[in-house]
Amino acid sequence: MKFETRVQELKHKVLKETIKYLKDGKENLDYNDFDAIVKNIIPGKKPSFRCCVYKERAIVEERVKLILNSSSSQDTNVIKVISIACDECPLGGYTVSSDQCRGCIAHRCYEACPKKCISFTDGLRAQIDKTNCINCGLCAKACPYSAIENRVRPCEKACKQKAITPNMLEDDNSAHINDEKCIHCGACVYTCPFGAIVDISYIKEILQILRTSDKQHVYAVMAPSIGGNFLDAKTGQIVSALKKLGFHEVVEAALGADMVALEESHELAERGILTSSCCPAFALYIRKFFPELAQYISSSPSPMAMIARHIKENDKDAKVIFIGPCTAKKSEIKNPRVRPYVDSAMSFEELQALLDAYEIDPKTLQEEEFRKGSKFGRGFAKCGGLSKAVEQALKETNTDFEVKGINVDGMDNIKKALLELKNNKNLFNFIEGMACDGGCIGGPCNLEHTARTKMMIDKYSAEAGVVIKENIDKESNLD
Repeated sequence: MKFETRVQELKHKVLKETIKYLKDGKENLDYNDFDAIVKNIIPGKKPSFRCCVYKERAIVEERVKLILNSSSSQDTNVIKVISIACDECPLGGYTVSSDQCRGCIAHRCYEACPKKCISFTDGLRAQIDKTNCINCGLCAKACPYSAIENRVRPCEKACKQKAITPNMLEDDNSAHINDEKCIHCGACVYTCPFGAIVDISYIKEILQILRTSDKQHVYAVMAPSIGGNFLDAKTGQIVSALKKLGFHEVVEAALGADMVALEESHELAERGILTSSCCPAFALYIRKFFPELAQYISSSPSPMAMIARHIKENDKDAKVIFIGPCTAKKSEIKNPRVRPYVDSAMSFEELQALLDAYEIDPKTLQEEEFRKGSKFGRGFAKCGGLSKAVEQALKETNTDFEVKGINVDGMDNIKKALLELKNNKNLFNFIEGMACDGGCIGGPCNLEHTARTKMMIDKYSAEAGVVIKENIDKESNLD
């Protein structure tokens, strides 16, 4: 496959090579195994992405250890920093561009600075005294030439919750994640140009589950955004590939989304004000940063949890593994309300590595049937899809309730909407929140993030039925 970045390519190589060892039941790798995996990924003596092969191999080894140890870890945060991989990007803060600063005589930057830490070289060019600067940004706003910029690390810039800071405790300036602020959205994972921030992998436990599939029925629950991934193969061929891996049956989380739409529409009409619960990062953000609004979070489970619960209620031998583009789902499965129903989760990136390690090419396989969601259930992959499904569910159940909803994606927009709800409960009665830009199609673990992905999701949704209740009746019988 074609990779978006070399970071994604490295992640794929590490997963693929590690899976090759794990798939045969060898779970406790010795020194020789580690050495073989690392040298398969980083052969020769010439470095390809860092200063030397020794640092490259050390980084790869840390990635392999995370894969092997993630399943047994009691740590609640699924986002980790590999310190040795962090480039310790310079802590720039607000700086003056010598090319842009014109040495004007107005000196608005100086007047705007509350600490008066701006001086002028030879009476002309502005410069900032970093010992006094508090990074308030008022000077940058005042500069008529936009000559003052805030140089922020990519990971810090991506994290709107300010959960990432330099690791002052270790005194090495590598990135550090504050678990109290982190919502597991994975924006930093996707953004870090050095691949130093990673999502943990449960691939080891997933392989263990698949090896016992003769005793249990292992179900794959695919996120609706499957339609925007694996674009060289049809979804039915991906289903065939999953069954070759040992899955008993494949069910779309979109079917669970249909069920959520019915349940959430009823709850909205009953309670009057609601915020969605489908995106775990959005719900966690409310609980951490707007606890006074937590009372409005829908009590409905996410589509993943909803369909997993349905599967286990109908098949006592079922094991359920979720597959999607989301890092926060790996956190959600640890939630006590969800854990009884979802046994593990993996990303689309991990599924690609799994298929490659087993040498399964979906394009060569016949299509197989699977349990499908409706057009509205599949629409959950994009921001706004849930709101449309709720409105459709109200229509199908003849519920007389006017939805005054707002659809927000990206944490900046979410924060703004929640502030508005906090200050005025009459503005709207339903907030659909999606942490990733665009919704799940912008998730950090999608195989690609392009305009083509959005078009394919629209096409995928259009192929499905248009009646929610009818689709549930048709597809939910697991006998």
